[in-house]
Amino acid sequence: MDRKAYAKEVIRLLRKRYGPRLQSTLEHSNPWELLVATILSAQSQDRQVNKITKTLFRRYPDAKAYTKLRPQALYPYIGSIGIYRNKAKNIVRSAKIIVKEFNGKVPNTIEKLITLPGVGRKTANVVLANAFGISEGIAIDTHCITVSNRLGIAKTNDAEKIEKLLMQIVPKKDWGRVNHLFIALGRDACTARHKYCSDCILNRICPSSDVRR
Repeated sequence: MDRKAYAKEVIRLLRKRYGPRLQSTLEHSNPWELLVATILSAQSQDRQVNKITKTLFRRYPDAKAYTKLRPQALYPYIGSIGIYRNKAKNIVRSAKIIVKEFNGKVPNTIEKLITLPGVGRKTANVVLANAFGISEGIAIDTHCITVSNRLGIAKTNDAEKIEKLLMQIVPKKDWGRVNHLFIALGRDACTARHKYCSDCILNRICPSSDVRR
């Protein structure tokens, strides 16, 4: 099986198992809220972010509301998650740029998104795919890195290199969903610390599987 056919079969099987999970688990109602939630999710669990954004989004409903704040004003809301001081600074600075340069609207291209403080390709791809339905790349997180290596798709922990490899073999129509599928697998049967091959739907085709064929 060649690499593209292999990737196609991986996606087919993962959709069979995890199809209902093909969306971001970060709760949001508009692109700005998703951008903030994604910035906050770095080195933090989505469910933890969802707990704090319920109050945060009620208090500050749009980007303009953040432009009047000092980063310290966000500490009481986000202080329970990792590196919250840097995240607060990036959110406030991003809000000011969005209001000043993009008329208060989150930009919908990767080139413009990555000009915002605290926004790299992963965050940009998450926002584009989930807020705008646009696939310019593939969001690569720790689950994607683990799964890609176990599947033999990559032999590196470099997120940008893995993104390029996946973009070469995964059909563009699937770029927006492969991240969610790999995350679902990474949380279920292919965690960073352990792999549970007997429970994995890919155990018959994965080169790292310890299930007897």
